[in-house]
Amino acid sequence: MKLSQFKFNLPEELIASRPTEERDECRLMVLNRKTGEISHHIFKEIIDYFNDGDVMVFNDTQVFPALLWGNKEKTGAKIEVFLLRELNAENKFWDVLVEPARKIRIGNKLYFGDDESMVAEVIDNTTSRGRTLRFLYDGPHDEFKKALFALGKTPLPPYIKREPDEKDATDYQCIFADKEGAVVAPAAGLHFSRSLITRLKIKGVKEAFITVHSGLGAFREIDVEDLTKHRMDSEQMEASEELVDTVNAAKDAGHGVCAIGTSVLRAIATADSMGGHMKTYSGWTNKFIFPPYDFSVCSSLVTNFHMPYSTMLMMVAAFGGYDLVMKAYKEAVEQKYRFGCYGDAMLII
Repeated sequence: MKLSQFKFNLPEELIASRPTEERDECRLMVLNRKTGEISHHIFKEIIDYFNDGDVMVFNDTQVFPALLWGNKEKTGAKIEVFLLRELNAENKFWDVLVEPARKIRIGNKLYFGDDESMVAEVIDNTTSRGRTLRFLYDGPHDEFKKALFALGKTPLPPYIKREPDEKDATDYQCIFADKEGAVVAPAAGLHFSRSLITRLKIKGVKEAFITVHSGLGAFREIDVEDLTKHRMDSEQMEASEELVDTVNAAKDAGHGVCAIGTSVLRAIATADSMGGHMKTYSGWTNKFIFPPYDFSVCSSLVTNFHMPYSTMLMMVAAFGGYDLVMKAYKEAVEQKYRFGCYGDAMLII
């Protein structure tokens, strides 16, 4: 398939800048792959599509406050620093992006906070925008992380054209987030409230967790028309024995397995095994999924409405069928569904 096949007209006013007041009260579009039917609902009605013994697999990654602003030594120039991941806890090395990158060279020091008490030194160039910082902090690692994250803000996606605020710290985090490491929230999971999860459990729907520390690769523009030539950024993931046992038991008993989000769908596809089963996996995945693709484990998918040309849209089209998904997106625009991480949801069955 070609990049140009994933173009559609998305009016900017349909990109949600805030979530619905209640997590589970956004709109829900349901796509039936067998009949081609498209229907419209409220998200909490999703419970009607699942039965006793079915499994929902959530991504339990936790977004950390990755967006910081520092001042360059001597000049005082304001520099945006985006924390990507910690490279070495003992030495406090971090892989970061800096903007404007042209002003930052190896040996420069950056000062953070109103009192400039947090200091970092640039020790390496990794890409045109990327740098390795060494934070100069005397104290235990947990104390350092707490002080560093107190300076940071929630890293909202680039299509949300506003500064993050305190409300985003909870809005842009799933209620079951547990394992720190992501700079991109698993957006499909944001719609699940505690009451909805409780109702699903009462109905007999099982929950299981996979960990995918989603990075900025999801937002990187694809610059090739031939999709076979695109290379995804790697993301750290873990499929535990508990997860694998739960999913495989459900499959053997004839129950459904639902991926809550494209990060989960991709990770399960990375850890799939023979006969529609999963195997344990701990490591990195750079799997790029676009149509056609045979998903052997998952029988359904919950996802948000994604941007044109995005790898997430391509994955959804691979799962739901290209023609049906693109038809649904056209209808979503006509019906004024809200797009992006804070937008509405889609269930593909």
